[in-house]
Amino acid sequence: MGDSILDMYLYETNTLLEQLDGILLTAEEADTFSEDSVNEIFRIMHTIKGSSAMMEFTSLMTVAHRIEDMFFIVREKGMDVVPEQTRPDLFDMLFQAVDFFRGEIEKVENEEPLSQSIDHIVTKINSLIDKIQGNPAPAAEASAPAEAAPAAPVEEGPAAGSVSAVNPNYLYGVHVFFDEGSGMENLRAFMLINNVKDYCGDFVCFPDNVETDPSTSDVIADQGFFVWFRTAGDRDSAIPGVKNAGSVREYQPVDAAKPAPAAPAPAEAPKAETPVQSEPKAAQAAPKAAPDAPAKQSAGGQQHAKESLISVNLSKLDQLLAVVSEIVITESMVTASPDLKGLRLDNFTKSARDLRKLTDDLQDVSMSLRMVPVSGTFQKMNRIVRDMSKKLGKRAKLTLIGEDTEVDKTIVDAIGDPIMHIVRNSMDHGLEENEADRVAAGKDPVGEVILSARHTGSEVIIEIKDDGQGVDTQAVLNKAIRQGLAASDHEYSQKEILNFLMMPGFSTNTEVTEYSGRGVGMDVVKKNVADVGGTVTITSEWGKGMTTTLKIPLTMAIMDGMEVSVGNSMFTIPINSIQSSLKVTAKDVIHDPAQGEMVKIRENFYPIIRAKELFCMERGCDNIEDGILMWVEAGDHSYCLFVDELIGEQQIVVKPLPNYINSFGVKNYGITGCSILGDGSISIILDVLNVYTAAHNAY
Repeated sequence: MGDSILDMYLYETNTLLEQLDGILLTAEEADTFSEDSVNEIFRIMHTIKGSSAMMEFTSLMTVAHRIEDMFFIVREKGMDVVPEQTRPDLFDMLFQAVDFFRGEIEKVENEEPLSQSIDHIVTKINSLIDKIQGNPAPAAEASAPAEAAPAAPVEEGPAAGSVSAVNPNYLYGVHVFFDEGSGMENLRAFMLINNVKDYCGDFVCFPDNVETDPSTSDVIADQGFFVWFRTAGDRDSAIPGVKNAGSVREYQPVDAAKPAPAAPAPAEAPKAETPVQSEPKAAQAAPKAAPDAPAKQSAGGQQHAKESLISVNLSKLDQLLAVVSEIVITESMVTASPDLKGLRLDNFTKSARDLRKLTDDLQDVSMSLRMVPVSGTFQKMNRIVRDMSKKLGKRAKLTLIGEDTEVDKTIVDAIGDPIMHIVRNSMDHGLEENEADRVAAGKDPVGEVILSARHTGSEVIIEIKDDGQGVDTQAVLNKAIRQGLAASDHEYSQKEILNFLMMPGFSTNTEVTEYSGRGVGMDVVKKNVADVGGTVTITSEWGKGMTTTLKIPLTMAIMDGMEVSVGNSMFTIPINSIQSSLKVTAKDVIHDPAQGEMVKIRENFYPIIRAKELFCMERGCDNIEDGILMWVEAGDHSYCLFVDELIGEQQIVVKPLPNYINSFGVKNYGITGCSILGDGSISIILDVLNVYTAAHNAY
């Protein structure tokens, strides 16, 4: 599992760096960043920062975080905040940062240690932030004190920390080991020091520069962390402080041999501790070595089994699917050719039937080649929940349901980031800060995040559910009003209020952490899911938790659609959006005060949207009795679309619209793509949800 998480991190980061390169080249040519570019760079840095923190690549996380801080200022104040003469330096620094990230990623791929010395690039970023803010001295102190520490590693760290074990006045120690693989051991040691100060203020430690030098993490992970006291009484009184510190795996009292070895040079200091730590160190080394050995054996053992697997570039699968799509179109063109009308051709009909069966099989096989289980993306969340539990001091578990569910590879890639953001939101915003509050509410003190996936015919439904405190809708509404997203004199439904969470720049978090904040998250989720033709809905009950549901099509290339006509134009409605079709008479139509039309179906009333009026078409039925109603449903909306005629069901190949046409905003009117029919004519594919939104706005 570890390898697959690393592969995902490398793939994701490499993709983001390619994207960043393209943005920088375009921006340098224009000598400025567009608003979209600023937002994109900010999101890229936010993602690299979060995923690097998860993987414990501190150097990558720190640099990305500082660039994110810079673009936070630019995003808030606009590009005008960057003086003309500073822009070349800004582009140089960003290109240098991309090269730095690429170099670090190469080191990760080659299993080499990452750079500890990142002062040069962080100093450049800091000086640019100072220039942007226009007040160098205060900015250096004010901006991100949390990051200031790791930003400049102290070269002489190990030497400085060596006094702890050999000081003749401090002979009574505690040897502490943190949870294996917990990461950021230097910061955990720093927190432990603060804990111990509450019980006893007079002590020294080894290493003693944990706050300023991230490289001490490796020393602590390998040799443990020492706290030395003047008397045994001081040590005994401080033990509760060690016990209560986070992530402590084990601790044991140790006594230094005698003050005699106080003289050795700093470099020899660790040798003085050898008798004390040799046993735990050996014990710790053993489990580390153990997994390596089986890993090599299992790799060798599985080699023969893996020979039946073959890696294929995704672009080749795209080409295959494109060819199969063309075959499906051409096959329908041949079998539905107007030249065959009125002819009785038994042999041709039989051959055409066989051809249809074979093209269906070919299509199924080519689609299945692209299908991958969501387990890889789901498993990645385990680490996020674990790390955030430690970081935020919240106990939580992740439950995975239906991780064998298979979806198209491109869709798996697109939903990885949204799911990660939602899981982080559940951990950060959702689960209660205090376990006592959970117990008082009758809940398990350990919070739960449930990640589930299931098929429903042509789409996959992914749910991320937590049993936390839910969403305080009044607080969300107040913030939306403050940010100008909502009107104070308007009444909003709970669903509308929850939708504010998915607006760009909206964040309910009061403090920025490396996992969340600054409004990054739900707007990215909505955008990424919409890009693959999916929808996002949020439901929440105060005190009970929150559920985010992603509905995503299994594949975007070929779909089952219902052909309908309006005048002499053809439209395709996705089969999975259709509830039924019905004929009604004029007396069945109810008119509301705003001249809208409604129809009653199964004790419920549904609005009627006339396709002819919505798309301003010249031809088409006006009389309700001459046409047919298609009762459709998408997201939370259900309505009846009035069209002229129902042609029939057909399997269609989805063709994206040209950029020129998209530039007119046709997607906002529910036109999502087109398809070529058997007779060579073009059918417009309708997005049922956007048709409703467009009609709602028009009326």
